Amino acid sequence: MYNRPMEKNIITQYFEEIETTREYNGYFCSVAEAITIVILGSICGLKNIRQIHQWAASDRISIFLKEKFGIENVPCYYWLLCLLKLIKPESLNRCFVRWAEDILPEKREGMTIALDGKTIRSTGHMGSYESPLHIVSAQVSELGITFAQKSVDGKSNEIPAVQELIGQLEIGGCMVVADALNCQKKTAEAVIAGHADYLLCAKDNQETLKKDIEDYVQDETFHEEMEKAGSTEKSRDRIEKRTAFVTNDIGWLAGRGDWKNLKSIGAIHTEFEVKGEQSSEWHYYISSRRLTAKELLYYARGEWSVETMHWLLDVHFREDYCRVEDKNVQQNLNMLRKLAINLIKTYKERSASKRAISKIMFGCLLDPSCICDVFQN
Repeated sequence: MYNRPMEKNIITQYFEEIETTREYNGYFCSVAEAITIVILGSICGLKNIRQIHQWAASDRISIFLKEKFGIENVPCYYWLLCLLKLIKPESLNRCFVRWAEDILPEKREGMTIALDGKTIRSTGHMGSYESPLHIVSAQVSELGITFAQKSVDGKSNEIPAVQELIGQLEIGGCMVVADALNCQKKTAEAVIAGHADYLLCAKDNQETLKKDIEDYVQDETFHEEMEKAGSTEKSRDRIEKRTAFVTNDIGWLAGRGDWKNLKSIGAIHTEFEVKGEQSSEWHYYISSRRLTAKELLYYARGEWSVETMHWLLDVHFREDYCRVEDKNVQQNLNMLRKLAINLIKTYKERSASKRAISKIMFGCLLDPSCICDVFQN
């Protein structure tokens, strides 16, 4: 019915030696098979374990799973949930990183590494969590591929988690971008120690730094002397015009020595027009690289890629409404959904498809044979 089975060298090989919190002999359904079912269901855009189970247990899909992936038995909803609970998140993360490392280019010099955290808000209302579960992700912006993550209890712990994550990544020659929360001296030091460069957004958590850059940029004389570059984007009822200002002349900046290898400062002025209504905002930046204005525009966009992934988790998978109270399940689901998004993005790149991710998901749901095209890496 579905032609020949998938080859053994697909993504499932990365999960064959997954570690569990207690011994499990693979009775009825192995952990690797359960992971495969969840990834496949997520590729189809299914939002939770119950939907994935109902889909996998249907006659058509159970035949598909058997013929293409060798999955003889589909566990019931509660058994599938139990198997996800058994998986050690740190073990799954190692498998996730190993897979991502294999599909990413060996040479990443010049690429943008975006770091950002996301709180799974539903966990803040559960008695089993001392504080909401917060997950920091690292993504190669040019490819939209998430390749590492670290979970912490609460957003207040994101800063040291980001610094630790940076120390674990191969980032040599890359530009690391992060939001204002991570505009920290130790974060800058961690990036430089990894032989990379940083672009950090300065806001009120670095009030003096932000004020100094703001005063310089807004000064009429200095403003005119700064290098400039602009871009305009139009989509439906929205127009965004961005203008970047950069200077490598920072001898005047107080405390510049506190920021490792600081070489340039900049600003981006964004003007919005939505259905005839206009607004604008300024963002201020520091970097360890001597940037041009065009480079500032380019690298600043890098942070948006990881925010797009978070938007998919929130809006499409409704992660913030997940009521599962087990931390292992929440973390494991988060990783497997990211892996599904990664697979769809690599498929888009490989096939030069212009279809939206949601449309690819819907196509896979309608036609299971499309899943194989996405799943093959």
